[in-house]
Amino acid sequence: MEPEIQNQLKEMKAFKNAKVSLVADKNTLVVAATGNYITIDEFKSIFNYIGDLVKSHKATKLVFDKRKLNVFHQPSMEWYFVEWKEKMFDLGLKTHRKILPEDQVFRQSVKIGRQQIAEKYPHGKFNEMDIQYFENLDEAIEK
Repeated sequence: MEPEIQNQLKEMKAFKNAKVSLVADKNTLVVAATGNYITIDEFKSIFNYIGDLVKSHKATKLVFDKRKLNVFHQPSMEWYFVEWKEKMFDLGLKTHRKILPEDQVFRQSVKIGRQQIAEKYPHGKFNEMDIQYFENLDEAIEK
């Protein structure tokens, strides 16, 4: 992990394949995959926990660091966009930053998955969110 950011992260909870941290003084939450795959049940547990933190800490930004993942799971992504992000939008979490693994197949899968979700749900609130991709944690948190 980037040394400058590491000092600002306060770990809130560790799951089997991810950890959730709060960035001091930035209203930002970070979820970092620690395993190469997250089951849909664990994924929902992680993001429901993040939803609680969004409420309690008034977080406006989420960084999802997926660099350790090597399996892309479309049903998890669809739930995340269509159900979870809808709720988070109403709570003020409208800025999302993603860090993808270098694996080009994974990156292409994400791109295709997002296109399919956007076509299937053209009026989803996720379309109004600021979603950007970055290559490292420093940039994802700062921008």
